[in-house]
Formats: sequence, C-alpha cells, structure tokens
Amino acid sequence: MAEMSTVARPYAKAAFEYALGKKALDDWSGMLATLAQVAQDGDVRERVLSNPQLTSTQKADLLLDLCGDAVNDEVGNFLRQVGSKGRLAALPAIAEKFELLKAQQEKRMDVNIVSAFALDDAQQEKLASALAKRLNREISITTQVDSTLLGGVILRAGDTVIDGSVRGRLNRLHEALSA
Repeated sequence: MAEMSTVARPYAKAAFEYALGKKALDDWSGMLATLAQVAQDGDVRERVLSNPQLTSTQKADLLLDLCGDAVNDEVGNFLRQVGSKGRLAALPAIAEKFELLKAQQEKRMDVNIVSAFALDDAQQEKLASALAKRLNREISITTQVDSTLLGGVILRAGDTVIDGSVRGRLNRLHEALSA
C-alpha cells in the first residue's frame, strides 16, 4: 500500500497543480473520483487493468469509454499519460491524494471521532470548534461509537491521531509499568 501511495503522489500533485492553474479543482476532483470508482470495480480490474493482452493505451481508452461524458479531454489526456507509464492501478490512490491536496488548499480537514458513547450535537460542535481553532482549518466531523474504548475519544485528522480514550491511557500506563 505504501508503494501505491508513493507512485500516486507525483501524478496527484501534477493533476492538482494543473487543475489549480485552470481553476477547475472541483471538476477534476469529480472526474478523478469517477475514474477511481470505475478502476476499483472488480470486473474492470480483472478484465481491463489486469489483462496482459491489452496495451496501456487500450486500457486507458476502455476506462474512458466506461466513464463516458463524465470525463473531459484534459482528464482523458492525463489518464493516457498515467496509462503510458503503466500506473492505471494507482488511479484510486491518485484520486485520494488529489483530494488531500485539494482539502489542504481549501484549508479544510475531515476528522473522524471514535468515542465510547454517541456524541450529541453540542459535543460535536465543541470538538469541531476547538479543532478548527487549533488546526486553523474548516473541520468536517464524522463520528463512530466503539464501546471497547471504555470512555473518552480518539480523533483522527489526516496523519494526526489523538488518543484520549480510557483504553489508550490504560495501555500507555501498562507499557510504562512494564518497561
């Protein structure tokens, strides 16, 4: 997985810079998401992307045919370039990296909160405003409930993880006592 991320990074950056220059970030975001969704389909992976009898150009053209009018000529050219390097399997990772760059540009961040109990709207708003102030970004929250945490929350914002759960504290205490 780390290799796919490494492969995807320069393509996502190139697509992002081009789209930013054309002021078409939202358009490219949607088209790359469509390509990624098509590329992740099991039949497409099996019959197109993994087919050794097809050339890279044929694979790219088939993906474009499957997407139809959802992808414009510029993104089609980008897809052909990715295909010419044999990197079509990286399309989902490219789309993901593109979205991260777009979110960074727009100063927004998606935060996943895992808590021991369901959070009410007031608690979510309080966490969102504190994170927005700390990270200097617009925050979008998704929540999950995991009763094994015993109490507290775990925040995941990009590469940052803040473990304020009782289970996490007990694990850290156990490690400290065992050392």
